[in-house]
Amino acid sequence: MRPIRIANFSGFFGDRASALAQMIRTAEADVLTGDYLAEVTMSVLAKQRDRNPGAGYAAGFLAQLRPVLAEFAGGDARIVVNAGGLHPRGLAAAVRELAQAGGHPIPVATVVGDDVLDQVAGSDAVTRFDDFCPVTANAYLGGWGIARALADGARIVVCGRVADASLVVGAAAWWHGWDRDAWDPLAGALIAGHLIECGTQVTGGNFSGFDATALSDLAFPVADIAGDGTVVVSKPEPSGGRVSVDTVTAQLVYEVQGRWYANPDVVADLSTISLEQTGIDAVTVSGTVGAPPPPTTKVAMTGEGDWENSMLIGVTGMDFAAKRQVLEQGVRAALAGVAGISAVCVELIGCEAQAPTSQNEATGFLRVVVQGTDETAVGRSFSSAIVEMALASFPGIYLTAPPGKAIRRGAYRAISIDQGIPDHQVIAEDGSVVAIEPPAVTRAYAEEFDAPAEPAADDHDNLVEVRLGALAHARSGDKGGDANIGVWAHDSQVWPWLRDRLTVPQLRRLLPEAGDLSIDRVELPNLMAVNFVIRGLLGGGAISSLRLDSQAKGLGEYLRACRVEAPKTLVSELHR
Repeated sequence: MRPIRIANFSGFFGDRASALAQMIRTAEADVLTGDYLAEVTMSVLAKQRDRNPGAGYAAGFLAQLRPVLAEFAGGDARIVVNAGGLHPRGLAAAVRELAQAGGHPIPVATVVGDDVLDQVAGSDAVTRFDDFCPVTANAYLGGWGIARALADGARIVVCGRVADASLVVGAAAWWHGWDRDAWDPLAGALIAGHLIECGTQVTGGNFSGFDATALSDLAFPVADIAGDGTVVVSKPEPSGGRVSVDTVTAQLVYEVQGRWYANPDVVADLSTISLEQTGIDAVTVSGTVGAPPPPTTKVAMTGEGDWENSMLIGVTGMDFAAKRQVLEQGVRAALAGVAGISAVCVELIGCEAQAPTSQNEATGFLRVVVQGTDETAVGRSFSSAIVEMALASFPGIYLTAPPGKAIRRGAYRAISIDQGIPDHQVIAEDGSVVAIEPPAVTRAYAEEFDAPAEPAADDHDNLVEVRLGALAHARSGDKGGDANIGVWAHDSQVWPWLRDRLTVPQLRRLLPEAGDLSIDRVELPNLMAVNFVIRGLLGGGAISSLRLDSQAKGLGEYLRACRVEAPKTLVSELHR
């Protein structure tokens, strides 16, 4: 059987509204997939559901589908989305109503069972989190419910918290008729799903090797998945962006935790993957070795967090560090006796310009953030303390906006549960229900991280100082409270140096904010890459982190801007 052609049209909740229409008309896909869910998204959907019990799903999917419904209904393609969020039945009903009203009824199936709030609430796994009461708890489901829904004739499959890459795994398993223990082909599809799940991030978006013209009208990606799990990633023509070994590597190392890329369906060994540029804007991904899935699956939980307030304060001219110290001392002293404030953070944004030509060039900011359990303390007490310092702090101090009210932040926690606990089901167009069995074969995995050894001494006479980004690309992101950074060499000559020199101790020197946090490091030689996970850098995760870059999206670019010593033979004069 020929490869299945799968096109992505959504990488997150709020992605390009016109992408579904573009891909229906240009991709010639068998299946179109849309990923809408993230850790932050579930908290957003929970707030929408609180305001309207009928909400809780990504309504934007309906807006994407409406203008191309007749075109889609007249073709043979299928659509698979996890836009159902917290209310997949509600979205499926809305899709049917839209199709009926437009005179194009199509069979819609729903995948449910990810909502495990009743099963985990009050369990030991949850109560160990002090003062956390989940309002959502959604297990990551695999792709076999999707495969069954497509086999039974569904044209649109609406899912809740199905794992992002499982949208593709389920579609490929249906097309090729794979058995549930076809580990290598399933792992190939898993990697294909990971590569296209974030949409334009694999076609040049958020890529450290970007240029001004390549970002115009970025294409969404296509993956052709063969029966043996070999994948060709490409994009429809004509469209902007590019697909190269580097853009594919950038997405491949995005938010991974080590060598084993785990999923409810299968585990892929990232160290086995080979990438090859096999055409213009076409990269072949081959050699992926798979293994049975773990016995557990992740459960993402959200709930109400503490109150938070923040202010941005201008700092101009000289002595940035001293001005930060003065402000932080004053803020902490003023809030020391205020009950209900549990955390205070003062961040310096920007650096002192050496030869500014305007006031804006000589300006940075101090971001002051507080969190706590008392709304009044975090609101009025905090803002009053800052305002009262206006005439009694460092020279040139000013606020960028009036004081604001405290806002209630969300809280995120993750646990693992046995894969047999979620009641994974497919609800067909006629209302019949099919139960999806948990995996019969599983395996426990222990990640083996690289030792934090120091390299041998360099010959300093042959070294030159250079920004790391002159020799390496990087991509960073978040998983809960952990930050991930994948770094890979520009070419094979740089790889031995990067492998030997970018160690855990070196990373600590370059990223002082990592402090004494635990850092895991894994080498991926096939990709000429090293991957780091900095445990706890983001605190409670994106929806409650005190950091300005709460999802660590810019951390990789900061690392590339750091200066390191490298052999002269590797460094062009143009990149020093």
